[in-house]
Amino acid sequence: MPNVTVNGIQTHYEELGSGEPLICIMGITAPGGVWEAHAEEWSKHFRCIMPDNRGVGLSDKPEGPYTSAMMADDYAALMDELGIKQARVVGCSMGSIIAQQLMLRHPEKVSSAILMCTWARCDNYAKGIFQHMETCKARFTPGEFMHYIQTLIFAKPFWDNSDCYASLAEGQEGADLDPTPQPLHGLQAQSAACTSHDSLAELPNIKVPCLITGGIDDIFTPLWMANEVANAIPNSDSYFYDNSGHGFHFENLPAFNEKTTAWLLEN
Repeated sequence: MPNVTVNGIQTHYEELGSGEPLICIMGITAPGGVWEAHAEEWSKHFRCIMPDNRGVGLSDKPEGPYTSAMMADDYAALMDELGIKQARVVGCSMGSIIAQQLMLRHPEKVSSAILMCTWARCDNYAKGIFQHMETCKARFTPGEFMHYIQTLIFAKPFWDNSDCYASLAEGQEGADLDPTPQPLHGLQAQSAACTSHDSLAELPNIKVPCLITGGIDDIFTPLWMANEVANAIPNSDSYFYDNSGHGFHFENLPAFNEKTTAWLLEN
């Protein structure tokens, strides 16, 4: 799939489907291909564009720190390069704070947005998690690091399901075989973007329809963080999944795909 030069870096992206554009912005550590299980459904209605963020995958990985504003400018430049004047946007975790900044810095480019497991600011607990993530990345094998990430993002019912538990082990094995693992400096740079993000005072300026969604039992970015965003963005919709964590969109895959598809079609 293509690479384009945007905002001073080479950005890799994948596409699936046709129609009106849907920009899919993934979270920390993850390349755009992680959207596949959702894009398979969304692409029945939209042209899904799934980039690798700066610092991961096949995109450039310049030294950091990065900021959420910088990464939003990456997406604005990508849209310009692809001739997209306006798009729906869906952002997961770090991708959701990039989506916030895209709406704030380039409001004409976003018609609606889904913000998944999102936050407006990090408290000391959240900053501690990101700092520990950097420490684990520096010391663990890729498979061990994936195991740590899985403990952060999946809730107990997922771990207790035998099929899901098997998939976690497969993910750890896959991480050890990944030919393009994220370098430590890329993770550190993305982590800096996450911890420095503070949009709370600006969120009331967002005027487009937004859906804030996540897992009620999220221990990575707890529910209060998403609720703070939902309360700050005027007339936003919100929906949170029971017995689900940061990876709620995989824990509730069919229901999540159905609900978000319906919301995107209406907005």
